Amino acid sequence: MAVGNKTLELTKIAAAALADKLGTEIVAIDLSEQLVLNQVFLLATGSNEPQLQALSDEVQKKLAQAGEKPVRKEGSGSWILLDYTDLVVHIQSTELRN
Repeated sequence: MAVGNKTLELTKIAAAALADKLGTEIVAIDLSEQLVLNQVFLLATGSNEPQLQALSDEVQKKLAQAGEKPVRKEGSGSWILLDYTDLVVHIQSTELRN
């Protein structure tokens, strides 16, 4: 099954939000053929803990404007995961991503 139109649009919004806050190495992985839990895994890198939080805040803000809120949020100092069911956004520090 291909990625749904709504999930594709949310992925574009989230990726733009990450780029707006200077996230790097932004990659969307289509998981629609492999997993049943989600369709897209969006990865991004931030250079430090404050930037990771800023990236997360911007994604949440932009997706909230689109009517979405995460069903789950997790994280530590070097990573943040935002679960929007069909879209999962994972923001990592440079060190962790390497």
